Amino acid sequence: MLFPDDEKNLDAATAKTAKDDGLQPVPKIDLLQAIIESFVDGIFIVTTEGKLIYTNEFARSISRELMPKEAASNTVPEEIWRVCQSLIESRELFPDEKIIIEFEIAPKPTVKLRLRARWLELCASKHNFLLVTVEDCNLYSKSIAIADAKKYNLTDREIEVWQLRRANLTYREIANHLYITINTVKKHLKNIHAKQQEKNNMNEYKIA
Repeated sequence: MLFPDDEKNLDAATAKTAKDDGLQPVPKIDLLQAIIESFVDGIFIVTTEGKLIYTNEFARSISRELMPKEAASNTVPEEIWRVCQSLIESRELFPDEKIIIEFEIAPKPTVKLRLRARWLELCASKHNFLLVTVEDCNLYSKSIAIADAKKYNLTDREIEVWQLRRANLTYREIANHLYITINTVKKHLKNIHAKQQEKNNMNEYKIA
């Protein structure tokens, strides 16, 4: 949300940067939209009546996953609207509190999403809007697994197993996903934990 003074400052900053670099000034609305579109999290802006006002690219891909193909493109997915309804009800109970409602959903065994809904207050509008952000928990787990792979020198298969394990999949689910046996999953996890312990012991030795 930008206040009038912020808008003037942003206009001046973008114009000055463009002038210094010999580029054409970027319209403020285009700049803000480009920033929102680049967010890793999904962004839904919804009215209290359930009308969809805006989504970014990741939110649109989530909508395609959550809704049947025949659903209209401007329809709010049921899971998104449910968290919005909880936020609307919370305002009736706690009108003076700034509340954020958080849900986690798993539409598929390998997909886990964290939904956060809050009120979006716009100075130029009398309408009430809700902002829902959607975080891909598995994407976060994947980034952690990639970092761990480098830190602990994991093999390609260990990376795959560790990524799914961090996404809270069971041994059986990991085995089915990778077409390996449960014992093989346990073996890989045992090796991963051994490498982690070895690394931790080395760090403790260096500190000592």
